[in-house]
Amino acid sequence: MPLMPGAEPFHHEGGQVGVLLCHGFTGSPQSLRPWAKHLAAAGLTVSLPRLPGHGTTWQEMNRTRWEDWYAELEREFEGLRTRCAEVFVMGLSLGGCMALRLAEVHGRDVRGVVVVNPSIVNDVPLLALAPVLKFFVSSVPGVAGDIKREDATELGYTRTPIRAAATLPTLWSLVQSELHLITQPVLVYHSPEDHVVKPASVELLQKVMGDNLTVRQCLDSYHVATLDNDAPRIFEGSLDFIKTHASVPLQRD
Repeated sequence: MPLMPGAEPFHHEGGQVGVLLCHGFTGSPQSLRPWAKHLAAAGLTVSLPRLPGHGTTWQEMNRTRWEDWYAELEREFEGLRTRCAEVFVMGLSLGGCMALRLAEVHGRDVRGVVVVNPSIVNDVPLLALAPVLKFFVSSVPGVAGDIKREDATELGYTRTPIRAAATLPTLWSLVQSELHLITQPVLVYHSPEDHVVKPASVELLQKVMGDNLTVRQCLDSYHVATLDNDAPRIFEGSLDFIKTHASVPLQRD
């Protein structure tokens, strides 16, 4: 299946500190590529994979499930662990949810987590009907492109594949049930004016997590803040987060 131009994954071999970046639902690596390049320029080993079914067609994505997307991240994470002394995980939207799941599963093998407008709560009433709706409707209007900055665009689907979306509530429930297992430092970037993910996800994190959670506001961005006006703050802030919590040098000697 041909890729959409710009949806290619990004990898960079750097030093002993690795970063796994996870893009969002119906999006592509394009939404995180500037972030990945910023971290790579600082000497980090960076992996930004393309999740199965993404960056091609929404029809292909309808043949995938959350388990497929998460399995790809697991493979990339294990690869980073073999090459790096420490690994951080980061993500946007649903990618943030799966980054948190990696932290739940792998414990201290994940050194720290940075998420941008994470989606961990089912705040879309229509999704409750998705298991039934998928037999009658194959897609609904898409959610990609929620960006305040006028000269920025997100490479994502214009339609949301219902069969794929119907698998999301299971992932959300699983992540919610084990948030207490995350003891690593977690940094959250949150856009109060987000037209895709409601505040309930960040509110849940604040309720469950303790002092290891830090929330910073993106007051000049919408949902895809990694391509929006607050992107430089996210890039620099995440790099400072790594410098604070890494116990080995970022760059090769």
